[in-house]
Amino acid sequence: MRLPLIAFATAIALTTGASAQSVPEPPIQSPQDAACREQARAQIFSYPNPNNLSLYDLGSQIWHLCMASYHGRGPNPGRTEQRF
Repeated sequence: MRLPLIAFATAIALTTGASAQSVPEPPIQSPQDAACREQARAQIFSYPNPNNLSLYDLGSQIWHLCMASYHGRGPNPGRTEQRF
């Protein structure tokens, strides 16, 4: 009686933990987007992280830097600062 209960509890713990950590990604928009996602995945554990960012935030930072290099002027070149 005890073994099936332990196996059931373990299965529930493993499935709920994995689904809580997965974040759905938006669809790939361009070849540059795909290349930058691959670069972020490849560098996530070797990239310097002096600000102690989470893995998600660090990957996002790597992706944004990569996309900025494709655009040449930064991530939002047409945006103007609006202050009230």
